[in-house]
Amino acid sequence: MNYILSFEEISLKFISVGEQDALRTFLLRRLDNLTKDDKMQITMISTWATELYLDKINRLLLEDGTGTTTNTVTNSNSSAYRSVVDEFRAFLSDSKDVLDEATTMILLESYGRVDELVYFAGLKEQYEIVVHHYIQQGEARKALEVLQRHNVPVDLVYKFAPDLIMLDAYETVESWMMARNKLNPGKLIPAMMRYVSEPHAKNETHEVIKYLEFCVKDLNNEDPGVHNLLLSLYSKKADESQLLQFLDTKFGSGQANGPEFFYEPQYALRLCLQAKRMRACVRIYSMMSMHEEAVALALRVDLELAKAEADKVEDDEELRKKLWLKVAKHVIEQEKGVKRENIKKAIEFLSETNNLLKIEDILPFFPDFVLIDDFKEEICKSLKDYNSQIEQLKAEMDDATRGADNIRSDIGALAQRFTVIDREEECGVCRRKILTVGGLHQVGRSYTSVGHMAPFYVFPCGHAFHANCLIAHVTRCTSQVQAARILNLQKQLSLMDRKAAKDNGGTGNGESTVSSAPTVDKLRSQLDDAVASECPFCGDLMIKEISLPFILPGESVEKASWEIKPQPASQKILPMTMSI
Repeated sequence: MNYILSFEEISLKFISVGEQDALRTFLLRRLDNLTKDDKMQITMISTWATELYLDKINRLLLEDGTGTTTNTVTNSNSSAYRSVVDEFRAFLSDSKDVLDEATTMILLESYGRVDELVYFAGLKEQYEIVVHHYIQQGEARKALEVLQRHNVPVDLVYKFAPDLIMLDAYETVESWMMARNKLNPGKLIPAMMRYVSEPHAKNETHEVIKYLEFCVKDLNNEDPGVHNLLLSLYSKKADESQLLQFLDTKFGSGQANGPEFFYEPQYALRLCLQAKRMRACVRIYSMMSMHEEAVALALRVDLELAKAEADKVEDDEELRKKLWLKVAKHVIEQEKGVKRENIKKAIEFLSETNNLLKIEDILPFFPDFVLIDDFKEEICKSLKDYNSQIEQLKAEMDDATRGADNIRSDIGALAQRFTVIDREEECGVCRRKILTVGGLHQVGRSYTSVGHMAPFYVFPCGHAFHANCLIAHVTRCTSQVQAARILNLQKQLSLMDRKAAKDNGGTGNGESTVSSAPTVDKLRSQLDDAVASECPFCGDLMIKEISLPFILPGESVEKASWEIKPQPASQKILPMTMSI
C-alpha cells in the first residue's frame, strides 16, 4: 500500500533537515499547482516563501568573507547573492496581487530590506512611500521621476513640493515646468515661500522667480497670488528694472472686459514702500489714478519723472494744470536765490508746459523782493497773448452781431413772404382743386380763412395740400406716437372753437375770444410744426415709406379683387376668325 505524504509533512521534513532552499523550491512548485480559487492557501504560501527568500538573503550576507552583515546589494560581490535578490524581486512582481500588502511590508522592514520595500511599494502603487524614501536618501531626481508618472496623484506633487525644492530647486522647478498646466501654481506657493525664506547667493539663479515668470508669461496664469508673489520677489531685488517692467506689462489687456493686471495694487504699493522702490510706487499711484500722489512722490525722486506723470492726465484740464503747478512750485523752490540766471531757469520751465501755465500762474511762488525786470519779457509776452485773445473775441462778437442782424432781417422778410397759386392747382392728396369753395374742408375757426375757401398749405417745393388732407395723410404715414399727438392737438382746437362760438353767442362780445386767442395760436403753431414742418412728398416721411409694403394689412379685400382665378373646365374658348 502506497502512502502519500501531505503538504505539511513534506514541509516539516525539509525544516527538520535544514533544507531551506529545497523548502522554498517546494513552496514555489506548490503555488504552481494551486488554482485561483485557493486564494487563502496562495496568500499564506506566498508569504512563507517571501520570508524564506529574506532568510536566504540574510544568510548569504552572513556568509560574506569579512563576516560582517550588510543590507545593500553593492556591499556583496557574491553572484549567488545577486541571483537570489533578482529572483526575489521577480517573485514579488509575480505575486504582488496575492501577497498581503501590510504583512509583506512588515516582513521587508523587519529584515532591513529597504530597497526591496521601496520596490514592492512601487509595485503596489504606494508612491508616497517610494517618494518619501528617495527624499530621505537625498535622491531628488528619482523622487521627481516617480511623481512624473501618469498614474501618480497630483496631490503627492503638492505634498512633497516643500521638501523637494529645498533638496534640489533646479530639478524640482524643471519638473514643474514640464508639467505645464497639469499643476496649479497656487497650490505650490507654500513650497515656494519656504524656498524664498532661505538665504541665497546673489549670483544664484532664483528658481522660484524663473517658475513664476514661466507661469505668468508662458501659461498666462491669472492667479492673483502668483502675481503678488512674483511682484514681492522683484521688489526685493537690488535692480528695479524687472519690477518696473512687470508693472508696465498689462497681462490682461487681451481679454474683453477683463482687468489689465492681476496683482493687488494696494498690496504692491505697500511692498514697494517698504522696500523703498519709489519709481515703482509712482507707477502704481498712476495706475490707481492717484495722480497727485504720483507727482508728489515723483518730485522726491526725479523731476523728469514728475513731468511725465503730470502729462499723463489728458481728460481733466483742471487737474493737469494743478499737477503742473506743483511741478512749477518745486522747480522755483529748487532754484533758490534772486540771481538772474536762477530766475530765468525757472521761467524757462513755462515753455515745457505747452502754454498750459502762464507767468501769472507762477508769480505767487517767487519771493516778494524779486525785481520786475526779471519777468519783463514773460509779462510782455503774456500781455500780447491776452491782447490777441481780446481781438479774437472782439471779431467773434462782431460776427455774432452780424449774424443776429441777418436773422432779424430774415424774420422780417418771412412776414412778407408769399407764393402764387394757380387756380387749377390740385391738392396732392385728394386731387381736388386747392381753391375749392365749400365747407367740406373746413377745420375750424383756428385757421385763417380766405373768403369761403378751405384752409390749405403750400410748401416751397410747389406741393399744395388742403389742411384736412395733409393732416389725414401725415397721421396715416407717421408713427403712432406722432399720430396720437396730431389728433390730440386737432381735438383741442376743435373744442376751443366750439367753446369760443358758444361764449360769443351767449355774451354778444368778443372778450372770451380775445382771451383765448394766445392759447389757440399756440396750439395751431404746434399743429403746424407737427404736420407741415416739411413737405410729406419731399421730406423724410416719403423716404421712410420705402420700407412699407405695397399691400397694407387692411387692404386684403383690394388684394383679393386682383387675384386671377382659373376658369371652370366646362367653359370652352371659341376660336375667333377674322375675314379680310
